Amino acid sequence: MPALVSSRVPLVLALVAAVSGCGSFNYASVRVAEVITPYKVEVVQGNFVASEQVQLLKAGMTRAQVRDLLGTPMVADAFHGDRWDYAFSLRRKGVLTQSRRLTVFFKADVMDRFESDPMPTEAEFVASLDTVRRDLVVPLLEAAPESLKGFADPVEVKPATPELPPLPVSYPPLEGPAR
Repeated sequence: MPALVSSRVPLVLALVAAVSGCGSFNYASVRVAEVITPYKVEVVQGNFVASEQVQLLKAGMTRAQVRDLLGTPMVADAFHGDRWDYAFSLRRKGVLTQSRRLTVFFKADVMDRFESDPMPTEAEFVASLDTVRRDLVVPLLEAAPESLKGFADPVEVKPATPELPPLPVSYPPLEGPAR
């Protein structure tokens, strides 16, 4: 171990002498600061909605059906109870900020209409995420008919509504008798 430390000492001294003897040390430090930059975190906010999901939206869908299709809305405003906003933004270093918005309007808990920015397909969005590897092949996200043949046809089960007993007319007191 001492031999390893003693072999590094001359190297460190030579490096310190070279840097301290350099008249353009300030220039060198500026050049190093230009090359070495801090890591910036990618900021992803909101709900990504693909164009395939938007195509499935139909007037007359219930709130539950819209939530099942698009997910929980980013904004469900208390002052605008008949409106759900799905907003999405992605900020990355060296890439323009992606920002998209979809607004769904309801009347009496049924979807009336929606307004949307142009949405990318899921494959386009996945391809836009990978800025390093351009040869990425996005897998097909659909099942082939041959693979679906192994599954049984879904059977529609209607829930039986059992006859409920009538509600009591009066309830017992919450507190026992005073002692």
